[in-house]
Amino acid sequence: MSDGKGAEKGIVVAIDGPSGAGKSTVARQLAERLGYLYIDTGAMFRAVALTVKRSNVSLEDDDALSELCRDLEITFIRQEGAYRVLANGEDVSEAIRTPEISLLTSRISTKKVVREVLLHEQRRMGRAGNVVLEGRDIGSVVFPHAEVKFFLSASPEERGRRRFLELQGKGEKVTLEKTIAEVIARDAQDEQREHAPLCMAKDALPIDSDGIPVEEVLSRMEKIVRLKELEKRAS
Repeated sequence: MSDGKGAEKGIVVAIDGPSGAGKSTVARQLAERLGYLYIDTGAMFRAVALTVKRSNVSLEDDDALSELCRDLEITFIRQEGAYRVLANGEDVSEAIRTPEISLLTSRISTKKVVREVLLHEQRRMGRAGNVVLEGRDIGSVVFPHAEVKFFLSASPEERGRRRFLELQGKGEKVTLEKTIAEVIARDAQDEQREHAPLCMAKDALPIDSDGIPVEEVLSRMEKIVRLKELEKRAS
């Protein structure tokens, strides 16, 4: 299995950070600006979590989990200006974004067998380069030699507020206090998991999005990637 070094021909942009930091929004828009492929690795784990929930597979059954992941085909498509996530051909874009699936995803992501299968798939999808990948361990584990690494963060309160507004907009009955508590719980699970815990790569550029407009974050990221493109062409 490749370690992510030398496999890519174009630029690999890794965006890591905790749940609710805005990684998906920023990564998607940054990829559009750059003309790169956008790969939402978090959605891949969410798709696995949804499939596990539907299949009643035990989280303690490594063989069954591994087989489920190998049999699961996850694809990303752009439809009417929006990115959709398909699991074995079914559009699960909305089903994987519930609070229940969010918490289950954090547990699923601790499983080594799941991470191994998805790691291989993520590297396959990004090996040609000119991609933007976002997740929890892209710069530290999946593509440790990515040319550009960002670590996007925000306070638990800010991330909880954003998540609360998102869920409320979908008509779900949630409270701000509970949503913030779930964000904090997810952070703890992600940081303490045995395999590939959430952490910032040593060579990543930290960006705190608290109170900063998305446009400003995007402009800063794009400028850095464009400079890296010039450097690569000149080398």
